[in-house]
Amino acid sequence: MLRKGWKGPFGFTLIELLVVIAIIAILIGLLLPAVQKVREAAARMKCQNNLKQMGIALHAHHDAVGRFPPGCAANGAPFGNPADNSAWGFSWMVWILPYVEQDPLYKSLSFTSQSGWSNTTNRNIICAGPNGFVQISMYRCPSTPLPLQTGDGYNGGAPFPMKPTYCAIAGVANGTYGAFTETRASTGNAGHAGGGGVMHPNSQVRMGDMTDGTSNTMVVSEQGNFLTLNTGAKTFWNAAEPHGWQMGASSTGVGANYAAGGDNRAFNTCTIRYKINLISNNWTDSPGSTGVGYNMGNNIPLTSSHTGGVNTLLGDGSVRFLRDTIDINTLAFLATRDDGQVLPNF
Repeated sequence: MLRKGWKGPFGFTLIELLVVIAIIAILIGLLLPAVQKVREAAARMKCQNNLKQMGIALHAHHDAVGRFPPGCAANGAPFGNPADNSAWGFSWMVWILPYVEQDPLYKSLSFTSQSGWSNTTNRNIICAGPNGFVQISMYRCPSTPLPLQTGDGYNGGAPFPMKPTYCAIAGVANGTYGAFTETRASTGNAGHAGGGGVMHPNSQVRMGDMTDGTSNTMVVSEQGNFLTLNTGAKTFWNAAEPHGWQMGASSTGVGANYAAGGDNRAFNTCTIRYKINLISNNWTDSPGSTGVGYNMGNNIPLTSSHTGGVNTLLGDGSVRFLRDTIDINTLAFLATRDDGQVLPNF
């Protein structure tokens, strides 16, 4: 016969239950930040690996062709139809497709028809093929909060191409730093389009042209986080917006001759003008001469959601984490292949 009030071998009081729940809650609270840190560390390593694979692809392209691919190109010679000197062509991410295990996609594209990127066949292949729009995971950082597809597709509507989070380094804007005067940059309606980097508009840069040293020259970096407008709203501008990872240039000029004073947009490239992770800088929807805004991506800052900086591919194929505290002069030195300046520690 059981005594009154006996709880049995497994009984416990309400107070004991509440204590156990409180302990579990405390442990979870301690564990979650650690899990998030581990998850971000893994994502950062995956991002670094993406850049390393791009570095291998860029070097393979150099071995095969004798030069690095253009950061962005018009569809004229030597990157397309010789008659299409003012037709929009492709970005560097198209030119390295054969070296990132995407050779069938590369061979399906037309480089000779009018307006390499914008012709209907190429757009349908990239944006609305039989398996949906083309997604290349290597071209997106796993940590990015940016949308998978660009804002409004091509000419204001569908189909919608994939939005990358990496950009080629075209050079620096005029007046970015005082120790070296950069004359190979045009100023037009999209801000500054540099020509002193490794992958600028219509570039044909060779390994030997990096006279500052391959380990001292940036080639590719990140634009993978939101900017904050002066209204407080977040926007997902980067160098690909709104046309996607495949969009190139519209003029066959180079550097200071690249559509000077006119449409000098250079998609999927970045001409360094601002510090890393300059998320808020009174950015507005109307880019004016800043080159920062929707469809005006020349000078959008390098950004990422990695804490404290961005991953960056150097010319020797190595990947460095550049902190957002890096001096703008040092960043400009890194973005220029032949300025002859002595780099401080970075």
